[in-house]
Amino acid sequence: MATKEQTGIKILSDNRQAGHNYFLLDRFEAGLVLTGTEVKAARAGKIQLRDAYGEIHNNEAWLCNAHISEYSHGNLFNHNPVRKRKLLLHRREIDKLLGKTQNKGLTLVATKLYLKNGRVKCELALGQGKKMHDKRDTERKRTQEAEAKAGMMRNKR
Repeated sequence: MATKEQTGIKILSDNRQAGHNYFLLDRFEAGLVLTGTEVKAARAGKIQLRDAYGEIHNNEAWLCNAHISEYSHGNLFNHNPVRKRKLLLHRREIDKLLGKTQNKGLTLVATKLYLKNGRVKCELALGQGKKMHDKRDTERKRTQEAEAKAGMMRNKR
């Protein structure tokens, strides 16, 4: 596995529930428009993406419900923790996302927030909501694979 020094990427926050609640299809990397105190709080790891999602409004992409806590030394110039943040994407990517979210009923889910070469980036995925039986099937398959792997390891000894 590649380390941080080799890739230049440091994961700040990960939305693990997204894979449980959605079938994740296409993934996109987007930059974020942040204020200074937001960047400092993000570097300190004070981010939560549990309910974060993306939306396209007036041909612009926005990250909603991402919680970046206030910076401890931000005083008067601190930011609002749960505000809409603009996503930086190419026009053709925005058009593609707009078409898929409106026509096919997919959701734009924030899966990761990370530092890449000193800049805060967000990984977005097009997600299709899972039903309860889909979640059970996924859990059952995961359990079966773990049991099979454990059995293989026992037989090797």
